[in-house]
Parts: sequence; structure tokens; C-alpha cells
Amino acid sequence: MAKHNELGKLGEEIAVHYLIGKGYEIVERNWHNIHKEIDIIAKKGKELVIVEVKTRQSDEYGEPDAAVTRQKQSRLISAAHAYLFEKKLDLCTRFEIISIVFYEE
Repeated sequence: MAKHNELGKLGEEIAVHYLIGKGYEIVERNWHNIHKEIDIIAKKGKELVIVEVKTRQSDEYGEPDAAVTRQKQSRLISAAHAYLFEKKLDLCTRFEIISIVFYEE
């Protein structure tokens, strides 16, 4: 597995533990539908939470969440619609970005 894929998996694992610690229920991880993908789908109360995780080795090129461009946001919204339709859900939905930077010492 490529190093950036391993880093991404580690970031998602950290994000899941963080969300659980904050009282979220993890519903799905790495949900795919054709060309749509969601890193983490969680619930908190009556809300569905779509979580995008961005992990980097440094902030040399800016904070990881800056990589969530308008185009990526549009794809996440489309993926959320597909998920809600596929699962026949009618829930309030919000989007979160978890940004993780590993600083090397």
C-alpha cells in the first residue's frame, strides 16, 4: 500500500476514535456508490453527519482542510444525496471536515 494511503487510513482511524469520544455513532466508513465516496458517516442525535477526513504529513502546502474545494464539496453533497436515497433516509444532514497533520520531529 502506498504511503499516502496508509497515512489516510491512519487519519480516518484517528477521526473515528475522536468522533466516538464526542458521542457520535459511526454508521459507515468508506461508503462507495459508483464514483461517489464518503469517508465516515455518523449520527449524533437525530442528525446524519457526513465527515470528510484530510490527513497530511505537514502543513507545508497549507492546512489539509483547504483541499476541500468547492468541487469536492459539490461531490460530497452529491454523495450524501445518493446515500440518503439508497438508504431511504429522511434526516437532517450536516457536513464536517476533520483535518489531521502529523508533524515529524
